[in-house]
Amino acid sequence: MKTERVVVVTGAAGGIGRQIVKKFLDNGYFACMLDIAEEPIAKAIEEMGFDGSKVKGYAIDISSEEKVKEVIAKIIEDCGRIDALVNAAGICGKYAPTIDYTFENFKRIYEINAFGTFLMMKYTLPQMVEQKKGAIVNFGSVSGMTGYTWEIGYGSSKWAVIGMTKNVANEYGGMGIRANSVSPGWVDTNMLKVSLDDFEAITGAADITLGPMGRVATPAEIANGVYWLCTDDASYVNSTNLLIDGGMMLG
Repeated sequence: MKTERVVVVTGAAGGIGRQIVKKFLDNGYFACMLDIAEEPIAKAIEEMGFDGSKVKGYAIDISSEEKVKEVIAKIIEDCGRIDALVNAAGICGKYAPTIDYTFENFKRIYEINAFGTFLMMKYTLPQMVEQKKGAIVNFGSVSGMTGYTWEIGYGSSKWAVIGMTKNVANEYGGMGIRANSVSPGWVDTNMLKVSLDDFEAITGAADITLGPMGRVATPAEIANGVYWLCTDDASYVNSTNLLIDGGMMLG
């Protein structure tokens, strides 16, 4: 059983996820890294130089209820507690105008972004209720705050995540559990590259709105906001959707 604080991070092998893990490790947490397969988790641990005694990987498809139940039970068995849950796993799917957006694409986006986030909260909350303390951070997006073109699946799934976060914040805030979301703008990750390729295929140009700061975020900048929401410095922050977009939404 781990006696230090424990964070569970989904999408932990990705560009943002691995920086979130690093931020928590740097601040004394034990990190449970969840991703779709063991290989990308092991690669992230190696590339980031994480101390193997401070992290443990769990391969999981978060859209599977049975798998989520199994993994959360295993984490509690291994670690004895869950202090923070960060639902960073998400996919953008295939961008397209609504009439060309396939139902298969739409459903898969929801399975990961919305249903996966719900399942992770559902099966983690009982442990946090027992502890009488916990912090949850979910990933919204600027896309979940307005109606951008070509992303009816992705954008609406992030609206759903922001809404679910507020439901949980209301239901469990009186039990010592805080639930908040972060909504990044563009971030320097593989998802950005995929998005630009799709935009170019649709319009012939890979143009994106950057906002007044004129650049995309680094994954570490997003991780900083996520970590802060889980600290006692944010002890009265509950149901907030923290916008981390460099002012992109101003335009």
